[in-house]
Amino acid sequence: MPELPEVEVVRRGLARWVSGRTVTEVEVQHPRAVRRHLAGAEDFADCLKGAALGEAHRRGKYLWLPLNGEAALLAHLGMSGQLLVQPEHAPPETHLRIRMRFADDLGTELRFVDQRTFGGLSVHGTTPDGAPAPLAHIAPDPLDDAFDEGAFHAALRRRRTTIKRALLDQSLISGVGNIYADEALWRTRLHYERPTATLTRPLTAELITHIREVMGDALAAGGTSFDSLYVNVNGESGYFDRSLDAYGREGEPCRRCGTPIRRRPWMNRSSYYCPRCQRSPRAS
Repeated sequence: MPELPEVEVVRRGLARWVSGRTVTEVEVQHPRAVRRHLAGAEDFADCLKGAALGEAHRRGKYLWLPLNGEAALLAHLGMSGQLLVQPEHAPPETHLRIRMRFADDLGTELRFVDQRTFGGLSVHGTTPDGAPAPLAHIAPDPLDDAFDEGAFHAALRRRRTTIKRALLDQSLISGVGNIYADEALWRTRLHYERPTATLTRPLTAELITHIREVMGDALAAGGTSFDSLYVNVNGESGYFDRSLDAYGREGEPCRRCGTPIRRRPWMNRSSYYCPRCQRSPRAS
């Protein structure tokens, strides 16, 4: 699933190619793509027709575009969703779900393509800060000016959980997923099962610093693409996968100490770590 850097790359593309344009036509070609818009596909299209799309925003893994200041178009990419800006007459993609045309002569349209149909678009009212109402429980992400390191550390200490579980809890910190959690934990030399109650304030600060650094590095590389499902609005893949230190490197030598990276099943996912640099709390 795309994480903060991948979604931010898409947001920047929307800000450049879609924000400021007025919608004239919406085609919903698969009802599952608007299942979070409870009033249905026809109402979804009616909400967008004639609406001017505002500046693209992101919170964690979610994107939104304000609509005339009263509502917002919310996008969640799921595991395979793509928001593509394509020429109006370009052949439709195999898994095209929604297409949106605009009242200008730029000759491009916005398409939502989703092979696995876990993502979707929906229109919602907004909270006082302008975000779509469903995002009220989503915490600020570590690149957000509103992110409070002290409050995050205090929340970690209160939770009876382990550090990787906490990093993937979007009500504590948003935008971090499996890939960048493993990368930040490797950089901080923390095992993914380290209890959060054992983290000191300096260690939490170091972890946040490494989360920001790895996300910044990924943004500079256009995100991480392991297959053709994650692309930016122009259909281009990111290449940060070439720079990963832990994730996906099972059996390869740790770039710090040379010990083979290990992979362990974890919550229907995998965790990658160095058994020497990131000692298990059970071995302490």
